[in-house]
Amino acid sequence: MKKIIITLCIGSLLTFSCKNSVQDQKKEISETSQKSDFQYSAKSALKYLTSDELNGRDTGSEGIDKAAIYIENAFEKFEVEPYFETYRDSFKLKEADGFNVVGVLKAEESNDLTPLVIGAHYDHVGIIEAVEKDSIANGANDNASGTVAVLELAKYLASQDLKRDVIFALFSAEEKGLVGSRHLATKMKSMEVEPYLVFNIEMLGVQMKDKNYRAYITGYEMSNLAEVFNGFYEDETEFLGFLPQAAQYGLFKRSDNYPFYETFGVPSHTICTFDFTNYEYYHHVNDEFEELDVEAYLKLVNDLKPGVLKLVNSTETTVNLN
Repeated sequence: MKKIIITLCIGSLLTFSCKNSVQDQKKEISETSQKSDFQYSAKSALKYLTSDELNGRDTGSEGIDKAAIYIENAFEKFEVEPYFETYRDSFKLKEADGFNVVGVLKAEESNDLTPLVIGAHYDHVGIIEAVEKDSIANGANDNASGTVAVLELAKYLASQDLKRDVIFALFSAEEKGLVGSRHLATKMKSMEVEPYLVFNIEMLGVQMKDKNYRAYITGYEMSNLAEVFNGFYEDETEFLGFLPQAAQYGLFKRSDNYPFYETFGVPSHTICTFDFTNYEYYHHVNDEFEELDVEAYLKLVNDLKPGVLKLVNSTETTVNLN
């Protein structure tokens, strides 16, 4: 696997200097990522990523850098390796410098099976118009809930025997137009690394009501993923279902699954529970930890784990485009 690192340094263009040297920045990130006192739980992760300290995790901000360091800490703790030379996969925006955070768990034995990508965007919209003097869009449901779900899956899968590689991608600049995921898909294409499928996660923090399934996937009709995934469970209630509004509003093209579908033509879907009726704080300052149904969310994520493991350990191509 070809390893690539792109390091971007923001500083004075007149002096061509940076606040810290590239080497110092790498050292700081490495030391932070290896803190022996780092403690992780899903609930504490959700609280931290939605805290005012991160100022809404806008791409290019100090807040999103803190979020990235937290994700790196968690990957280090779970023994998820950097996918590139470091966890950071950097790219340039017109108005900011961005980076995805990308890790990998390797299969137990070398084989020709293509990797499964599990992703979520960890950025949000930052500081917006104030409501009752609060201007921080904390992005709890959108998309700290997806980010923590990826961390939980990484923690779980790190303890399992895997038959194919799993790439964990936390995307930045989703809110800027899927920039981070498009960048990673293009880079993987240049490396000739084609994913088996992309399992992207968005907004799981509030649960669906009056549905005969627990979550929906975008682009439901485009592959047999829902049928295969539901077959892993014996419950009468389906795990993944079809939400008509997802098709109506074109959600398949509006999250980080889509650049991978465009680039590779492989099954690429987003799993979600936000159905336009069960949460009123989309891109709102009130999208905060306290508004989430945390216990139901944690149960949903835990129940996802065995199904995702079976996807990873399918040695045949059971999920196909329709």
